[in-house]
Amino acid sequence: MTYICSHNIGVWRSWLAHLLWEQGVEGSSPFTPTDYQAVTVSVAAFVLPLNDALRLFQILCVSRCVSNFTMLTISVQVICYNVRPLRDSSYPLMLRLTQHRKRKYISLGISVKEKDWDFKKNVPRKSCPDREAILKLISDKVSAYNSLIMELTAKQQEFTMSTLIQTLENRKKVQTVGQMYDYIINELRKSDKLGNMEVYKYSRDSLLKFNKSLDIPFSDINCQWLERYETWLHGTGCKDTTISQLFRTFRSVFNRALSMKLIKQDIYPFSEFKVSKFDVRTRKRAVSKEDVKKIMSLDLSGEQPYMRFARDIFLFSYFGAGINFSDIALLRYCDISDSRVRYIRKKTGKDISFSLSDAGCEIISRYSRPDAKQDDYIFPILDRKKHRTEIQRKNRIHKVLRHVNTNLAEIGKMAGLETHLTTYIARHTFATVLKRSGVNIAIISESMGHSDIATTQIYLDSFENSQIDEAMKNLL
Repeated sequence: MTYICSHNIGVWRSWLAHLLWEQGVEGSSPFTPTDYQAVTVSVAAFVLPLNDALRLFQILCVSRCVSNFTMLTISVQVICYNVRPLRDSSYPLMLRLTQHRKRKYISLGISVKEKDWDFKKNVPRKSCPDREAILKLISDKVSAYNSLIMELTAKQQEFTMSTLIQTLENRKKVQTVGQMYDYIINELRKSDKLGNMEVYKYSRDSLLKFNKSLDIPFSDINCQWLERYETWLHGTGCKDTTISQLFRTFRSVFNRALSMKLIKQDIYPFSEFKVSKFDVRTRKRAVSKEDVKKIMSLDLSGEQPYMRFARDIFLFSYFGAGINFSDIALLRYCDISDSRVRYIRKKTGKDISFSLSDAGCEIISRYSRPDAKQDDYIFPILDRKKHRTEIQRKNRIHKVLRHVNTNLAEIGKMAGLETHLTTYIARHTFATVLKRSGVNIAIISESMGHSDIATTQIYLDSFENSQIDEAMKNLL
């Protein structure tokens, strides 16, 4: 292909000449741009038709005005990399990006014999096997990069050779809804964010049951498609809270695809389909102070140790500012100092601190070991020597939680409670008692952790320690 410059293009000729020279194009010069009337400069580095070339010059002019000229100085070229032959004596074809005389190479996954490549014209010879297929691959690859360069430049977005490569590689890996889910799930798995990973897997599995396949482009998902999915979810007996979670997760997949430039805003269906319409309020789940006292006074001496352990976990959560089970399992001896518990909540990453009550101290003392180290776990749920990876800890916590809740359900029956007792009831009960103890409703919401768990947690985190400590004196 060629670049064509005429005097009608004006100052763009000079900028183009500088661009060609900067890319090391043979015969180019920053001081002698082109012939006055019309000049054709052969450039294998840019495979652009004339109209695209002219568009690039116009973009270059605009970019020069906004001091983004350097963004355009990336050339794209496919070469035969004859530095080191492969085992079959052929040489790999590489996509070469050049910027400011620095280069990056990307393998095309194919190779040719040295005799089959025209190194002067930088194309396969007519004698090259599969010549037409190789030419098409080269054209597609170079065109993809040049199109992305023009797209980002037109939007005045900064980019480098590395970000170009990453963007196109992501686009190649992720082209369907299912591939986007797989990409996110794999990313979360690698970063040990297993809780979030399960949320996306649950959403993906639900969509698969509804649509049978997610090997579909994002453009297939419109408002009508989402409404059919909503109707199907209601038909399976899902409550609004579950439906809201599924749609919020699906929306986040679209948002991720948008941020990765995989889709355009005009196909985004959630501008019209509002997730906020679902009623996510839940029935309040808490027991009274009197119920807590009943649980404490139960004689469990004749029961299995796990029954007593389950009660201790429930009460520690209640007396421990509503700390949830995962954070209890992860508590270490080093998290306790000066009669305070300080830890980072796993779900939100927020710093939490609360005063350790007499009841809390008594529970910890039952499980303390004299030979324990500071980084040992307090409760007999995790073992730092056995549960070393995030997946091991997650699986162990899930297993123990199931047993604890089974035993708590029995404890609730023994205490004559109508509420199905679980570890999370302790968290709700703590919040309810705080509210009834006079803590401002603006500090702790009535439905802690459900209607808007993020906002509620922010409110809790903004407590002054003295406010919490004073309120916690009213837990019994």
